Amino acid sequence: MSRNSLAALALLTLAATAQANDAPVATAAPDFTLSANLGLTSQYRYRGLMQSDNKPAVQGGFDLAHRSGFYLGNWNSSISWLGDSNPDVSAPVEMDFYGGYKGNVADGVPVDLGVLQYYYPGDFPSGYTSPDTTELYAGIGYGPVMFKYSIAMTNLFGFADSKYSQYFDLSANVDTGVWGLTLNAHAGRQMVKNVDNGSYTDWKLGLTKDFGQGLSVSLAYLDTNADRAVYTNTRGRDMGRATGVLSLTKIF
Repeated sequence: MSRNSLAALALLTLAATAQANDAPVATAAPDFTLSANLGLTSQYRYRGLMQSDNKPAVQGGFDLAHRSGFYLGNWNSSISWLGDSNPDVSAPVEMDFYGGYKGNVADGVPVDLGVLQYYYPGDFPSGYTSPDTTELYAGIGYGPVMFKYSIAMTNLFGFADSKYSQYFDLSANVDTGVWGLTLNAHAGRQMVKNVDNGSYTDWKLGLTKDFGQGLSVSLAYLDTNADRAVYTNTRGRDMGRATGVLSLTKIF
């Protein structure tokens, strides 16, 4: 072999080594992922009912997920509905703690199973039924549609003797393919056990605009058929009346 051939072979070897060193090294996905969220909404509605007396609310939380599908999380919001229903109550914050499992039983068929604890720290008068609530939930989806069933293992949000109340939630989030808009639709049925006229239906129709980088804005119209005799607060406001809600959310 000539000197020129040897030199060319050496150069080729060096180039191949350099390319191998420059090639990206495949890394395994982390076992855990942590995300956080922060939101501002024109008012807080939950299952169609006022939670902040038509006033803005600040919200936020975090989620810790394992690649196996198991997860834990916390979400919080400013509220006023407990004080609005009883002037002797001081409980301005809702804190939610949850954990469960998300996976797929088939291609395109996700499931979500878990437990959710609603906790309301504050001061309550003697004999007041605690609003703290524990629910078990199970959800199954197909394409953009998700059905979720929740059952209370305690009294439901301060209603006495309401254990085993149930909530049925049918939701859909459809990518419109236009301007990054997603169509949001929801219908729910809250069954409140042992409370006359306490059960009601709620529904929502809205749009969410994704701006990228975890930032989104949503606008929705909400309404219910909740009985005003049951769901009117001490300020005289119908907690289930129709309204529009504008929200800004950032995921980190």
